Amino acid sequence: MIIAGDLTWLSAVHRYADSYKQLPDRDLRPLCLELGGELREHQDFKMTLPKVAALVQTASARTLGISHYDVQLVGGKHLALGSIVEMRTGEGKTLTAVIPLVVHALFRKGALLATANDYLARRDAEWNFPICQLLGLSVGTIQTEMDRSARRDAYTKDITYGTMKEFGFDFLRDYLFKRETKRGEADWLGVSQNTQADKAPVQREPYFLLVDEADSILIDDARTPLILSGATDAEAQQRQANIFNWCAAAASQFVEDEHYLYDKEKRKVELTTEGTQLVRKIAKPPELLGVGLLELYDSIERAVQVARDYLRDRDYVVREEEVMIVDESTGRISHGRRWSRGIHQAIEAKEGLKPTAEAKTQAKVTVQAFVNRFPVIAGMTGTAASSAAEFRKVYRVRVHVLPTHRPIQQISMPTIVTATETEKWEAIVREIQQINNLGRPILVGTRSIAKSEQLSSLLQREEIVHRVLNANHIEREAEIIASAGQRGRVTVATNMAGRGTDIQIDDEVRSLGGLHVIGTELHESVRVDRQLFGRCARQGDPGSIRQFICHEDNLLEGAFGMAKATTYRKNYKNRSEEWWVKLFKSAQHKLERRHFRARKILMYNEKQINRNQREMGFDPILDHIE
Repeated sequence: MIIAGDLTWLSAVHRYADSYKQLPDRDLRPLCLELGGELREHQDFKMTLPKVAALVQTASARTLGISHYDVQLVGGKHLALGSIVEMRTGEGKTLTAVIPLVVHALFRKGALLATANDYLARRDAEWNFPICQLLGLSVGTIQTEMDRSARRDAYTKDITYGTMKEFGFDFLRDYLFKRETKRGEADWLGVSQNTQADKAPVQREPYFLLVDEADSILIDDARTPLILSGATDAEAQQRQANIFNWCAAAASQFVEDEHYLYDKEKRKVELTTEGTQLVRKIAKPPELLGVGLLELYDSIERAVQVARDYLRDRDYVVREEEVMIVDESTGRISHGRRWSRGIHQAIEAKEGLKPTAEAKTQAKVTVQAFVNRFPVIAGMTGTAASSAAEFRKVYRVRVHVLPTHRPIQQISMPTIVTATETEKWEAIVREIQQINNLGRPILVGTRSIAKSEQLSSLLQREEIVHRVLNANHIEREAEIIASAGQRGRVTVATNMAGRGTDIQIDDEVRSLGGLHVIGTELHESVRVDRQLFGRCARQGDPGSIRQFICHEDNLLEGAFGMAKATTYRKNYKNRSEEWWVKLFKSAQHKLERRHFRARKILMYNEKQINRNQREMGFDPILDHIE
């Protein structure tokens, strides 16, 4: 339900919109310039805001043939005021975002929108370009392959779309370029010192940042900093490769609680006395005879951690002899990202690939520090309320939960609990067969690529026609998602956050009951499960959801450890299904709290380093300077 204050604001928007309908197109640009003047002259922001919202609504109706719903107008208001807005999947975040972007673009300081990937940045910019063009505002897009000149041009636009990764790396490059230029050492950036334009930074001073899929980008991705690296020399690279390869081969000989201890909270491996003795005993090739034991101890700990915690086709994929990270929230490949502290090289060695150089860190910045540089921060997502406290503490922004445009008709079916994973997959296949026989489309969410491929094999065995969407099939993402609501369609997907494409159904599918969504196991974050189930019953459509879990799901080990998880499973006959559901929910919340504590530790360490940097005369925004 829209609250009274927002209803009053909506009345003002509709009143202005009615008057703007009488204006010809040629008068909208001068009106936009006039409103921009009002904002810059420090007149009442809240008085001008409904005028701008009404103008954007008018321009949208004329260029796209789409007029903002009331909930989109209210969402635009709270985004413009600097809040995180929770809008359910399918409620139209892309169109809602135009309002705050136009409002802050009128200050002529630049408005940035950070989204999940290059494709969505490009698509959303193209979608909203006609609105901005009619109002006399320019739009730019940052893409991964762009050179500095193209990036600088994109940042000069009134509104710029891109990814958080590219925005952050451009900030780091600008900082390091300015520093190295002063020293006359800009060659490492591949930029000629003779061109004055090349010496200029590409970004403007930070002003307004709007983040799409805010919980994924500002919380999940914020566990790891953005790191800009430089190459090491060939001799050092070969030395590192020798160490990583030897450790990868030796890792299987180390036994937990005998040779090493494992800290679940920190996901850290620490060798015991017996473990260090084993390192000394294992035969070593001549190339390692000059390597110190302390370095070998550290490298073995990384190799053991990688062997137990980093799984192929869940955490990463291997393509064309390259290890590529899979984003745990979206299931997409994170192009350009690498794990730090030797983890990436340890994985390469584990997979039998040549370990790449462990690049030397030139500078890094946490997502939290980069975002908090902006005076005005806003974000939108389908799942924000559960993280409201963290948004308030870390980014100083409040969360507003918007009602849906139409009543929700989603049916939540009872959770199915099985003892073994085999029984669970059999039950899932039976449910898919039953729902598919009715002609209803089905979306199945899995936690990993391996699980999606496993389910695909079972469906093939039963001759059930289906499509698979994971990091191995990402090039067909938009087409697979867009068609997932067709009659009789079965789609198996690895995570569904930030997909950016709605699953739409027609009247025939509505009459059959709409889209049915199946969750095959709980994720470490309840928000990821909500994102999956939010794909159905959009805009008042019918739909249903069902969660499956089994006693063997590894969420229990992650939360409670192997010993306690084994104890729970031994006594399963004495426990009800309701008890198991509560246990898994408890495990999920425990892991969420653990991740939150890890992010708080990261912020604390950053503050300590920043304090030291201030004393040394460095920029306190960066948490590491070479």
